[in-house]
Amino acid sequence: MGETAYSPESGERRNVKPAPAPGVQTAPRRGSNWKKYMMGYLFLVPAIAIFIVFLWVPIVKGMIYSFYHIDFVNGNTFVGLDNYIKVLNNPDVLLSIRNTLYYMLLCLVIGFWVPIAASIAISELKFFQGFARIAAYLPYVVPGVVLYGLWRWMYDPVGPINALLGVFGADPIAFVSDPKWSMVSLVFMETWQQFGSAMLIYLAGVLSIPRDWYEAAEIDGAGVWSRIRYITLPSLRNLIVLMLILQLIGTSQAYQSQLAMLDGGPNKATLTYALLTVKYAFTQLDYGAGTALGVLMFLVLAVLGIAQFKLNREEY
Repeated sequence: MGETAYSPESGERRNVKPAPAPGVQTAPRRGSNWKKYMMGYLFLVPAIAIFIVFLWVPIVKGMIYSFYHIDFVNGNTFVGLDNYIKVLNNPDVLLSIRNTLYYMLLCLVIGFWVPIAASIAISELKFFQGFARIAAYLPYVVPGVVLYGLWRWMYDPVGPINALLGVFGADPIAFVSDPKWSMVSLVFMETWQQFGSAMLIYLAGVLSIPRDWYEAAEIDGAGVWSRIRYITLPSLRNLIVLMLILQLIGTSQAYQSQLAMLDGGPNKATLTYALLTVKYAFTQLDYGAGTALGVLMFLVLAVLGIAQFKLNREEY
């Protein structure tokens, strides 16, 4: 509340707003913030427009099209839930879900720990640390066409991997044509290509840990494994959980290597959910059923996205 002051000219008392204390900033008037940041908002308009046009509009249209039989010649026909009933009654859907879960499990068992181990190992290097970073990241920039051609040659029955196994007296393995090995072979290939990008993220997290903690642990007699167990891994816990969720989201949508290398074979052993969606839409030209599968996947990924958002909010 303001103070009262006596005016000798009028003989009245008026409310006078007290002066702010030295060093105390007064709150800005309403509307001033909007004018101050208006130019920033205007710069965001193109990005928001692109985001809406190329992301949310297709999502909304996909949800609508999932209730229609899409015909670009005679026009679309509303069919209700027929597309959902069709895809859910297709035995390939259950098979693709099982293959996708198997692929996600293999990526966790084979590939998830590789960038963590690589980042810790590189951070412990005293020399050539920069060279090690570049060498680990190089496979990530290999074009897909070159990558698939290279690994098909390496997985060939007379390729270098089977030649190496033959040196030790092992029989050749049909990495590509054997259903037992086809998915595992794809996971090894993708781990080799993609671990470098995740490794840089983990390496940034490792290097952000205060070095004083490691020096204090060394003074107390802690070895390398003790420092990793009690300092490095606990400090990376939130980052590991975040990367785990991102990997689950990414591997659940995998279809590129399965399509380019094996086209879902052999005997549908690498037919993932996303690849089945692509086949419905662009091979069978059944866009309604394809969008129905996409909507179901969107709902599952939305749950994972919400979980990721909550983890980020708890972290920061």
